[in-house]
Amino acid sequence: MQLKAQASRPGIKVTYRVRAEPGTIEDRARAIAVEQSVEMPVAAISDPAILDGIVGRVEAIAAVTEGLYDVRVDLALATTGLEAGQLFNMLFGNTSIHDDVVLQDLDPGPELTAAFGGPRHGIAGVRARVGAKGRAMTCSALKPQGLAASDLADLAHRLALGRLDAIKDDHGLADQSYSPFAARIAAVSAAVTRAADRTGKPTRYVPSLGGSLDDLRRQVDVCRAHGVDFVMLAPMVIGLPSFAAIAREAPDMAVMTHPALAGAGRIAPPLHFGRLFRMLGADAVVYPNHGGRFGYTADTCRAIAREGLADWYGMARTLPVPAGGMTLDRVPEMLDFYGADVMLLIGGGLLAAGERLTEETAAFVDAVEGYAPQAMAGAGQQASTVA
Repeated sequence: MQLKAQASRPGIKVTYRVRAEPGTIEDRARAIAVEQSVEMPVAAISDPAILDGIVGRVEAIAAVTEGLYDVRVDLALATTGLEAGQLFNMLFGNTSIHDDVVLQDLDPGPELTAAFGGPRHGIAGVRARVGAKGRAMTCSALKPQGLAASDLADLAHRLALGRLDAIKDDHGLADQSYSPFAARIAAVSAAVTRAADRTGKPTRYVPSLGGSLDDLRRQVDVCRAHGVDFVMLAPMVIGLPSFAAIAREAPDMAVMTHPALAGAGRIAPPLHFGRLFRMLGADAVVYPNHGGRFGYTADTCRAIAREGLADWYGMARTLPVPAGGMTLDRVPEMLDFYGADVMLLIGGGLLAAGERLTEETAAFVDAVEGYAPQAMAGAGQQASTVA
């Protein structure tokens, strides 16, 4: 159902997926538009500038299935303040509390995307850092929590001897007493460098940053001091404004995002990881792969990858990093699925090798680097153009 056109204004087009009885969906749609803009009875507003320029507008209602609708709302761009936290607040702040609504999609428009800028490096920048021209990439994780910095460094050295492209911290590693941040960065970066000197392979260490914005800035300085130029942030843990600030203030750092806490709200994963994190500056996005220990379907994972890879307002493409219970025997399947524009992350599946960790890691790397595409039906080959 298309609604009557109104005077144009700088706006963002937001789609909500709403459960409702057929006779109530129009009222429900209007309520969402009001809730996500002025949050008060419109009849009590007399200022024409607010009525015309601020109040959310329902633009279309489309049935998805019986009792399920996509509602497209125009929200005034001015209400976002062009700031990350306020953007999410206006997109889904109060409405996220209603359990009949999912934040499904977003067309932000050129002004909003230009304000955040998207990835500073994107897939091309990550490839350049790890020396991976035209092929899929490999990654593993340092875990478990509780190991001392020296033990994590030993683990990183053994993984790097297997010629991985990247080794990231487990997202639970922070600045704990058993592995202080500065000590961990110093030890692990040195261990990875020693391995690279032996193998000739420029493995990148990707430490997990956390804490307040001041903490994050200090941690970036520590990383720079040790030659680290690729870091990981969990945007929903550290806060979206802090994520956007680090991406903006540290353009020399490639940024990988972690999905921790991203499942706490009802935001469609392709939008959350493939568009929103990308727009705020994610060069690489970790998300749960299908068939692992999380519940995402193959269709959801394909959609996440495609949104990160699609042409979208001129932004650099974001590298998909599917993870979560992946194993070496699934490498051909995952590469058939995703194609070459992907970084496969196998953590516990490698660490379980124990004394054979370096050998199993090398087998993982060989499987990826020696892969011959079969169907070429992956997300990267079929990335759709979205504007």
